[in-house]
Amino acid sequence: MHISYNKLWKMLIDKNMNKRDLAEQSGVSTASISKLSKGANITTDVLLKICETMDCHIEDILETIDD
Repeated sequence: MHISYNKLWKMLIDKNMNKRDLAEQSGVSTASISKLSKGANITTDVLLKICETMDCHIEDILETIDD
């Protein structure tokens, strides 16, 4: 099982934002955004900052996928 952030990327497109905009507005480092892009582990603090910026819940930006 792994985590997919495809919901987040779709949300960015819907809000006409890119990853750099997300990093700047949320205060999350570009390194953390890069980790998200690769599907790597990220802290819940980072996820919560993104949720606050995007005005959504955590389940709106990620999902678990069976391998």
